[in-house]
Amino acid sequence: MFEVEKIREDFPLLGSQVHGKPLVYLDNGATAQKPRVVIDKINYLHTEMNANVHRGLHYMSEECTSEYEQARETVRRFINAASTREIVFTSGATASINLVAYSFGEAFIHEGDNVVITEMEHHSNIVPWQIICGRKRAQLRVIPFDDEGRLMVERLPELMDEKTRIVAVTGASNVLGTRPPVKDIIAQAHAMNIPVLVDGCQSVVHGEVDVIDLDCDFYAFSGHKIYGPTGIGVLYGKEKWLDSMPPFMGGGDMVATVNFLHTTYAELPLKFEAGTSNFIGAIGLASALQYVESLDIKGAHVHETELTDYATKKLSEIDGLRIYGTQPDKCSIVSFTVDGTHPYDIGMIIDKMGVAVRTGTHCAEPVMAHYGIKAMVRASFAMYNTFEEVDRLDMAVRKAVSMLR
Repeated sequence: MFEVEKIREDFPLLGSQVHGKPLVYLDNGATAQKPRVVIDKINYLHTEMNANVHRGLHYMSEECTSEYEQARETVRRFINAASTREIVFTSGATASINLVAYSFGEAFIHEGDNVVITEMEHHSNIVPWQIICGRKRAQLRVIPFDDEGRLMVERLPELMDEKTRIVAVTGASNVLGTRPPVKDIIAQAHAMNIPVLVDGCQSVVHGEVDVIDLDCDFYAFSGHKIYGPTGIGVLYGKEKWLDSMPPFMGGGDMVATVNFLHTTYAELPLKFEAGTSNFIGAIGLASALQYVESLDIKGAHVHETELTDYATKKLSEIDGLRIYGTQPDKCSIVSFTVDGTHPYDIGMIIDKMGVAVRTGTHCAEPVMAHYGIKAMVRASFAMYNTFEEVDRLDMAVRKAVSMLR
């Protein structure tokens, strides 16, 4: 049995009350709570070991630099990258994807080229590609999904051609929970020598990631969705691509030499880490990943799947409730609407009962447009959630619906 109650003890905020009710936190797809080991590590760094990295010879700077680079190795091991040269720290997945769109786009996308994405992407994996395509006069092409939330991968061959420069796809939809067949997409793209970027924000949390096995060219994720700090993220990139891409930003730490005639850049990965890095965030992220590694990861994923199945069954029994995204092996997200109600109203009412969910477009307006709606309610589960909390969600939604109708 997965020891969820024992794990909950590691997360201080889960014992909170909201509006006089015990908190049921089901907004993990937006940000996950932090275990005590991460909080303690960050507090320690702020109070006893706060010094800039890569810049000083004094004790604290050298210690922070050592921990920062050890954090890079922790990330490398966690996703099974070939080298720490392929691990770039950013401010989050949004920054990671923007980095690739800008730097890869500057080097390899030209007028008349095209970029392929999917209809179920988060805005962070849409807008950066729109910007570079607009600047380079390239075309953005979209793989659609069907009403069950299945990505129509059979359309991919007709969307890729000799002018396709990159494919960008989510590892798991933050609205539908769908896990596209990423490995198959990568294989098809590579058969035409097209690189692939994977937005791993949701997939890295709900399944083990092996970038060598996937053979993806880029993989992006955020620390705060995998029990780490906010403001820190990771870009994995194959060394051959990172070597060939120009820097995203200029400044300190990303240079080797600077004069008014010419600047040479630092070796990977520092070429893409301009300015003072979020070293405390990176070290905190490493603590989060080490915490996850210390658990029964497979058991956690089974538990999350069982929670999702249970919530789907319970909520489906509510009259007029529709769940969006019904693919097998979806990650632990249940998004829904209820006839005769507005998602915002449901979210506000159940919040008064201590249940925290997300309402709105979830930064995926094209998904809303697909179904002809303006918003959804989203409950997203983490390994520390319980079946009792699903029951409280179900009861709260039923009460909200009865009040609104």
